[in-house]
Amino acid sequence: MDSKPAEAGRQTRMTILDVASAAGVSKSTVSRILDERLPRSDNETSRRVRKIAEDMGYVRDVSAASLRRGNTMTVGVIVPRLTDTVMAMLYEALAKACGKSGRFAIVATTDDKPRADRLAAESLLKRGVDGLILSTAREDDDFPDELAARGVPFVLALRTDGRSLSSVGDDRLGGYLATRHLLDLGHRRIGVIAGPSYASSSRGRVEGYRQALEEAAISVRPDCIVPSTFGIDAGADAALHLMRIEDRPTAIFAVNDNTAIGALSGLSRLGISVPNDVSIVGYNDIPIVSHLPTPLTTLRVPFEQIASNALDLLTSGAISADDRIRMSAPTLIPRKSSAKPCS
Repeated sequence: MDSKPAEAGRQTRMTILDVASAAGVSKSTVSRILDERLPRSDNETSRRVRKIAEDMGYVRDVSAASLRRGNTMTVGVIVPRLTDTVMAMLYEALAKACGKSGRFAIVATTDDKPRADRLAAESLLKRGVDGLILSTAREDDDFPDELAARGVPFVLALRTDGRSLSSVGDDRLGGYLATRHLLDLGHRRIGVIAGPSYASSSRGRVEGYRQALEEAAISVRPDCIVPSTFGIDAGADAALHLMRIEDRPTAIFAVNDNTAIGALSGLSRLGISVPNDVSIVGYNDIPIVSHLPTPLTTLRVPFEQIASNALDLLTSGAISADDRIRMSAPTLIPRKSSAKPCS
């Protein structure tokens, strides 16, 4: 897809050099006048420079200034929401990793809304963080490219755009292991609650599901792949949809534990027993799933390893081309929600 129209419509970021040129003064003069840490001068030149900067839409690049001053030993973490247990676990792992190296993690949330990560990033950068770790990457979003162009150090975590420095789980392997587990139990009609397509984690897990079915010479049925959000209600709706299709699945792979919990709830309302009628496998192994009335089979994600890799990528300096995306392998945790099909 041609990206030139989008690039043409993107507003160029004004620099301190642009303001200095327009005002007819030196770069150091502009820097001194616009530095909020210094006493505010009120002479004619200062007022004129501030007015020109405002008219030009100049926003001081606090990240660059922070880097020039030296490290603040703080790391900004951007997550969709902390009410999502997965994101809370990632943040806690990052905070722990930061603590081991004398750093401090500061978090901002976006509610997984497009472009909200830009506001979150600016808020953190204005607080002088040394770099950013983002778990909000979306397909076709050029925000990572914008950060790279500004020289802001950043790493993507849990989700990747396939280009930027990233620390993620091996989602394709996880989807494969989940589906292979159900196939080994004897299931042949396996539905998947696929999550949102904008997240690389969802797409990778569905790719693993497809791979396992294809290796078993089982045709992938489009009606058995149901898009969803990462929420519990979406999981319940998706499970109800799967139960309404002809020749319905005997097993469901949900690409995260929240949607798996929703599926358990939705099936219960239909009087469908798990695992006697339908088996379910989730993903992430959040703490609650081992304590459910029917403990959930799931894939355990090594959050501490992902966090450690993310921080290492952020602080290590030059990274070789073959080390830009680090993957950590998940582990299948079988529990009572998956069993052999009854028929």
